[in-house]
Amino acid sequence: MVAELVADEPQVALAVYAHPDDADVGCGGTLARWAKAGCSVHLVVCTDGGRGTADPAVDPTELAQVRREELAEAAQIIGLASHDGLELTDGELTDGPELRAELVAWVRRLTPDVVLGHDPTAVFFGQEYFNHRDHRTAGWALLDALAPASALPHYFPKAGPPHQVKTVYLSGTLEPDVWVDVSDTVALKAAAVECHRSQFSESGGWAGEAVRLRAEEEGRRAGVPYAEGFRRLRLGG
Repeated sequence: MVAELVADEPQVALAVYAHPDDADVGCGGTLARWAKAGCSVHLVVCTDGGRGTADPAVDPTELAQVRREELAEAAQIIGLASHDGLELTDGELTDGPELRAELVAWVRRLTPDVVLGHDPTAVFFGQEYFNHRDHRTAGWALLDALAPASALPHYFPKAGPPHQVKTVYLSGTLEPDVWVDVSDTVALKAAAVECHRSQFSESGGWAGEAVRLRAEEEGRRAGVPYAEGFRRLRLGG
């Protein structure tokens, strides 16, 4: 089967991810490509990321502020039109009506053609890693917010007029079925990932090189030098 490359750029895109570095790792090359093409690209981060450290001496409130600054630096590199945080507690995301209402409001406010987020069905990655609970929760909450809530008026009526998102791209998936060629923006992706120094301290460029190698691997599957793979969902016809 020939890999399908997504060539079209949306006019408005919204990325919803759990932690400040997740979008850059998962789809930073795609977001940068679309932004360069004139797409208005927006990011919503669900948690403050304040617990993302193995150092017991680090204060979570201070770390959350550091991660906001890192996110702002990365967002400038990617070319985001906006980036906002829901500032929920790291590690405690709940797929309840409050989070869904927040996400529905963002979707209705920005009216994106395309939404990107975590694939919540991707759990076990070999024997060394299983997907973070916040990733899975954010992924399910986003899907629940998109279908049917955002498109139907009686779901969260205070969140604004209904909006039907056309396409969803889920990153970090074990079952990619479409790819985006990020050969021209993989360097921006790597640079954005390197901004998250609190997560990749003393990496010596290792984090950027790791995502570059991953994009090269996906590129081989897609028949281009560098790519990002997604599971695609088509909503609303």
